[in-house]
Amino acid sequence: MTVDLRWRCEGPAGAPVLVLLNSLGASTRMWDPQVGPLAEQFRVVRIDTRGHGDSPPAAPRPGRPAAFADLGADALAALDRIQAELGVSRVHLAGLSLGGMTAMWLAAHHPDRVARLALLCTSAHLPGPDGWRDRARRVRHGGLHPIADQVVARWLTPGLAARDPALVAALMTMLTAGDPESYAQCCEAIAGMDQRADLARVTAPTLVVAGADDLAIPPEHARAIADGVAGARLEVLPGAAHIATVEQSGPVTRLLLEHFGGGATLAVGYATRRAVLGDEHVDRAIAGTTELTAPFQDFITRYAWGDVWSRPGLTRPQRSIATLAALVSLGAEDEIAMHVRGALRNGLTRGQIGEVLLHTALYAGLPRANRAFAIARRTLADLEAGHEEDR
Repeated sequence: MTVDLRWRCEGPAGAPVLVLLNSLGASTRMWDPQVGPLAEQFRVVRIDTRGHGDSPPAAPRPGRPAAFADLGADALAALDRIQAELGVSRVHLAGLSLGGMTAMWLAAHHPDRVARLALLCTSAHLPGPDGWRDRARRVRHGGLHPIADQVVARWLTPGLAARDPALVAALMTMLTAGDPESYAQCCEAIAGMDQRADLARVTAPTLVVAGADDLAIPPEHARAIADGVAGARLEVLPGAAHIATVEQSGPVTRLLLEHFGGGATLAVGYATRRAVLGDEHVDRAIAGTTELTAPFQDFITRYAWGDVWSRPGLTRPQRSIATLAALVSLGAEDEIAMHVRGALRNGLTRGQIGEVLLHTALYAGLPRANRAFAIARRTLADLEAGHEEDR
């Protein structure tokens, strides 16, 4: 049965909505260091997992272990209410550990609901299901206090834990305040979770963050996610264990602001630009940059490629179609050949490129379409001959 999760909003009304999901054993207070800066630009919504924070506990389900789809259904129902109340069709989504697994599930199964995605210190599949089921049994039998020391010890690096016993005590209190039955059900859900095959279904621009010193979910899990999600960006934070939002709050906040602020970053821009135009073209453009052109190169990489071309609303083939139509309409002949090549890299066939130019002739005029056909014909012929320069 779906649990009616609790959520709360911070930040200006009408701003883009950013939903934050918590880790196993922690409440969404784990995001406290980030909420202030994020709420300056976003309508930040924190959703507590079943039996965590302010959310009610789950009912016992004897003989029927929880599945990960149960947690996903909880979050989806909460998202329905949030989107209806705030009047938005899509949200940005960030989750850490269990929250990241839930965010991944939502992005894979309901991609139309997620604009941008950040997955922190999480995994698509954790081995050792028997260990998770054993933890569920222990918690049901003895509560959360007996496991608290062991769990919290993996949330922070030993150095920080030694320096800040008050922080350790606060995290212990957060953990032990949770509902044991709900915690056990989350353990069962993790035991049966395997989202590796679903990663290819994630279409939202994705940031993956790992803690270099995370013993609970080591960085190789983040690398596997980044390899599986098309165009994902991976960041490994030094000096961070499992709850990176607390231990490396500044770097995490910076990464989230950068990623959810439209993706207008050089790193994202260069990745998309290379994927569409090819390494040779981009390397040549970088090599040819001068003091005069450097600001313009930064601008187009950051905003054209890092923002607009990286948005999830259209596929790259669709963006190639729109771009070619606009270039023909403008008579931007210097750009047409480059984007004919880009359209091929994005998966359009030669026949489809011809259809785009033919369709554009109706609205942009025959002379411009005629010139575009000539450019496209020469570009494709040069590519077939193997001596096309990637201009």
